[in-house]
Amino acid sequence: MNLKSTTLFYLLTGALSIVSCGSKDNSSNADLLNGEVKIDGSSTVYPITEAIAEEFRVGQPKVRVTVGVSGTGGGFNKFSRGETDINDASRPIKQQEAAICAENNVKFLELTIAYDGLAVLVNKENTWVDHFTVEELKKIWEPSAQGTITKWSQIRDGWPDEQFNLYGPGVASGTYDYFTEVIVGKSGSSRGDYTASEDDNVLVQGISGDINSIGFFGLAYYEENIDKLKLVGVDSGSGVIEPSAQTVKDGTYAPLSRPVFIYVTDVAAKRPEVAAFVNFYLNNAPSLVPDVGYIPLPQAEYQKGLDAFKSFITPINQ
Repeated sequence: MNLKSTTLFYLLTGALSIVSCGSKDNSSNADLLNGEVKIDGSSTVYPITEAIAEEFRVGQPKVRVTVGVSGTGGGFNKFSRGETDINDASRPIKQQEAAICAENNVKFLELTIAYDGLAVLVNKENTWVDHFTVEELKKIWEPSAQGTITKWSQIRDGWPDEQFNLYGPGVASGTYDYFTEVIVGKSGSSRGDYTASEDDNVLVQGISGDINSIGFFGLAYYEENIDKLKLVGVDSGSGVIEPSAQTVKDGTYAPLSRPVFIYVTDVAAKRPEVAAFVNFYLNNAPSLVPDVGYIPLPQAEYQKGLDAFKSFITPINQ
């Protein structure tokens, strides 16, 4: 091991030791790091990462952590070019995104950090929708529905002969990709005549202000706006299930339960501040994930992530 590699090894070892106890503020003046951690990606994962970043900044005030929201796909565009250190993702990386990473010699590690459910929502004043079946959701959202399925009465007999309006994440969103995959049957495939936004607050405003609205986004955003929206259960063939911490965790809220992720590049992991942040993330996720409305993994799964990250950075240091 040469002098440069030896120096990097001890810097990274120090970064790992900062978070080995798993406490939220576990640095001393001797352990303070400098530098920057650049993060972008999913709006769904943003609240988790921002909560982690806020706590990390307390112990490491000299490290600048920035968290952007370009959507999972938009984030991977930057990540694959080496423009960011970490990408928040509400779905696994796509084959074509991984191929671009490979072309650009960007090696990465996927880390699962929480569970999330997708909430299906209508206006608070809606009195006729008690649930949707998966078949009804497909009928509403599939590409062939555009211009043909436009009224409530076409979804279910007895519902009003009024036009409904759709709200959902934009096509760069991992939430959109996941919803279309499990409901429509093909990721990224849906009708296009809906109000799309990467900003979930825009969707909340649209659904809450339109009695004929139907929409979907991450469960955590519904829980932040529970007084403004009506949550609708989904029947996938085994009865109507509403999303909750328990039904998402145990998988009974099918097919709209999912894990969410962060991805880190090998180049970024060479830097002590990034190594410290990732370890801090995994050590503190069990306590901070519920604070922002998501469902934590079992402790053993976070330990697997820590072990995987340790293995990921070990070859870098040799």
